[in-house]
Amino acid sequence: MVKKPVKAEIPRKAIYRLSVYLRCLQRLKANEIRTVSSEALAKAARVKPTQLRKDLTYFGQFGTRGLGYDVDQLSQMVSDLLGTTSLQPVILVGVGNLGLALLSYKGFEQEGFEIIAAFDAEPGRKNDHPPAVPICSMDKLQDTVSSRNVKMAILAVPAPDAQEVTNRLVDAGITGILNFAPIMLHVPDDIMVNNVNLAMELENLSYFIQQ
Repeated sequence: MVKKPVKAEIPRKAIYRLSVYLRCLQRLKANEIRTVSSEALAKAARVKPTQLRKDLTYFGQFGTRGLGYDVDQLSQMVSDLLGTTSLQPVILVGVGNLGLALLSYKGFEQEGFEIIAAFDAEPGRKNDHPPAVPICSMDKLQDTVSSRNVKMAILAVPAPDAQEVTNRLVDAGITGILNFAPIMLHVPDDIMVNNVNLAMELENLSYFIQQ
């Protein structure tokens, strides 16, 4: 029996790489490939084989020398670790242009996440293409998070409002935030924030294309 790893012991960068491995494994499954060597999986994920084998040691002894990894088994183990085996409820706060675009994205459920509700300061705002999920006022945030046991939120509000909204999310019980607001948020140590700053990513690309 493989001992399940303790999440707190796994470095954040390794978690990102495990997400990459999972997508590679999903492509292998779609092509009905049952086993994969560490070299082949590392090449697909664009990492060194030694790095991949090190990352997979978080699952204990796994894989068969000379045969490689069982694709279905490894995919299941990574999904279990990342918590994407079943649909995880997510809320979105801020239904402007970006928020509407995120609500329209159909790929979240394929990856194990379901946006169950959206919240906005103006929930009655007219939209040419109303989203499928309900848009609620902020005063319903606490009840929704509690009743649906929601732990993750997508933050797509303007920068001046981001910290105040973040405080409300934390008070409601949210422990993971995907932040699209161009501001660094202040949160307790036990709250995880992943920042998505599109301008910074473009600046990064701008630097490298000039080389």
